[in-house]
Amino acid sequence: MSSRTDLQPAPRLVVAGASGDAGKTTVSLGLIRAFRSRGLVVQPFKKGPDYIDPAWLTRAAGRVARNLDVRLFGENVVQAHFDRYAPQDGISVIEGNRGLYDGGDAQGTHSTASLARLLSAPVVLVVDATKVTRTAAAVVLGCQRLEPQTPLAGVILNRVAGSRHRRVVTEAIEQATGLRVYGALPRRRGDMIASRHLGLLTPEEHGAAEDALEVVRQWVEDHVDVAALVELAQGAPSRAMSLPLGQVEPAGQGVTIGVLRDASLSFYYPENIEALEALGARVVTISPLRDERLPSMDALYVGGGFPETHAKELSSNRALLGEIRQRIAGGLSVYAECGGLIYMSSKLWVQGQAYDLVGALPLELQMEPRPVGHGYVDVQVSGDTTFYEKGQKLSGHEFHYSRIIGGLDRVERVFRVMRGGGVDGEGGEGLVVGRVLGTYVHIHALGAPIWAEGMLRAARMGISRIAVESSQG
Repeated sequence: MSSRTDLQPAPRLVVAGASGDAGKTTVSLGLIRAFRSRGLVVQPFKKGPDYIDPAWLTRAAGRVARNLDVRLFGENVVQAHFDRYAPQDGISVIEGNRGLYDGGDAQGTHSTASLARLLSAPVVLVVDATKVTRTAAAVVLGCQRLEPQTPLAGVILNRVAGSRHRRVVTEAIEQATGLRVYGALPRRRGDMIASRHLGLLTPEEHGAAEDALEVVRQWVEDHVDVAALVELAQGAPSRAMSLPLGQVEPAGQGVTIGVLRDASLSFYYPENIEALEALGARVVTISPLRDERLPSMDALYVGGGFPETHAKELSSNRALLGEIRQRIAGGLSVYAECGGLIYMSSKLWVQGQAYDLVGALPLELQMEPRPVGHGYVDVQVSGDTTFYEKGQKLSGHEFHYSRIIGGLDRVERVFRVMRGGGVDGEGGEGLVVGRVLGTYVHIHALGAPIWAEGMLRAARMGISRIAVESSQG
């Protein structure tokens, strides 16, 4: 039975890089703002697992950016997800990741190019022209010929040194490939949007996010043929629209799930929150930096972020730390990912300074100068947890600079790692104490529907426990 229905227009383009750090995020942000300045509705997408770039894409577009990850979701879900949000009378801008053909293996499985082919989306390749002229044409020609079915449609040069450099590189590329160079962005001193170890600063932490986006827009407007790129996107072939993803029964009515969220813990996929709400749960947000009390709730979800850069403020909010400890002692279930794992631990060391945190997981962690875990992760549930059942399999991703330096002997591991590093060097993951689960594995609800179901089940356990205690009292 076909999962495709009538043809519909869906103007779109992919902004890819000839390499990592070519400048595709900045180009994407500038194009989004430039398209919006022409009165167009722009829907941003990000290829692969990511939190920071989508946050900036969301800010630039004024619409929530959506991740497209074939590795985690599968092709059918990716297409249905794209079709749900891609406007027929606007433009979808899909930012790639790493280089155009970079994927999980030597064949480039799950690359940006493969996503572009899946969506029949024209690709604009961002090329870093630093210290090259005709060699840039060789790079583009190689990208054009490596997989000829990839809809490579044009090039934007980045970091050109001057007018002569721009002219020579442009001529070389257009003569060698027949592709149009849509623009050439000059070299600038410093970043227009500040970065740190995981990438760009988040919009929540940037002191002048709107000003930075306006600078990026003007930079792109001045050096790129934006009108021609609008035409390119509008010329993308109409799509055979996917059937919508299956609906879920709202079995979580009456359940309240708290989410710790602010500049310190901001890594949440919108689909995860939406999945909880689709099940009928009420989601309430608490700031671990500012709030001192917790509302009434049946479970707590603590996502990732940058607790290390806010460690002093988080540790100083003793009222909230104490209340969380008290709720956990009373049986509250907590799901903590990466930065959330740090927050639920006893102590975090940052540049020789120790900061006390919740302590629900009796762990000490230390921030390192290089990544400790990075990439896709596959695990199987091997132990008891309120959130998952034994034997269930999960696929997610990790990217963290923290390392556990103490306390692992005091916690149970309930995940067996099938791909990834694990926390103990022996394939263990998923750290559990009571009803608190901490893990470095980030889960996306579209790739793991059992995640939201598990959150709901854990919350229901909290409601049942309170009901039992009330009846006994």
